[in-house]
Amino acid sequence: MHIPAAASPAVPALELPARASAVVLDLDGTITDSAPAITGSIAEALEVCGYPVPDAATLLRFVGPPIREGFARFSTVPEADLDRVVVEYRARYRPRMIHVPLFPGIAELIRLWHAAGIPLGLATAKLQEMAEPILDGAGLTEYFTVIRGATYQDSQELPGVQVKANVVASALTGLAESGADVSCAVMIGDRNHDVHGAAMHGVPAVLVRWGYAESGEEQRAAAVAEDVDHLGRILPSEF
Repeated sequence: MHIPAAASPAVPALELPARASAVVLDLDGTITDSAPAITGSIAEALEVCGYPVPDAATLLRFVGPPIREGFARFSTVPEADLDRVVVEYRARYRPRMIHVPLFPGIAELIRLWHAAGIPLGLATAKLQEMAEPILDGAGLTEYFTVIRGATYQDSQELPGVQVKANVVASALTGLAESGADVSCAVMIGDRNHDVHGAAMHGVPAVLVRWGYAESGEEQRAAAVAEDVDHLGRILPSEF
């Protein structure tokens, strides 16, 4: 079930509520430091498919948006060959995905929010079937009311910001159906897809600096967290 989104992500910056009634988190670059696993898999997939491997800075730009969008924007793979390259990427990424480290302090903050009774949802542009084992491998599943990832159809057919908007909507719907109050929900992520995708549903976002954002992606974020301690002050577990 998706809450209808606006047609364009070009919306004004939203303000944080006095107290978050629910928190929705991104995965890559927010909870997990997954860049090495992702970029290594991308490089191998491009090489085996006969395409040049971009430099390290360009490879890092793949992390966050849906993988198909990354190959379309940041490599020389033509549209007609995207499916083959994505299949090769996923075959290499799956064995690596549950062995990525967590960013220091984020698990503890998630546990504090949960203990304080703040409902938590996960919204990632990763496929749903990948998101669940990654969070489970991190030992964090029990703290989340809902875990939402992208569908195959969305990841193939929609622009990245709309993919993110859809998973945010799905997470909000799941939280609401569980009885959570989502009227003052807040999104936490490290890329502008998180900020814009949440804003398309009237949800303000906190952009975290420890992820993979490029300069300027903090625009329209309601707040910017320099580190996990700072995020805990922006959205404290106790009010």
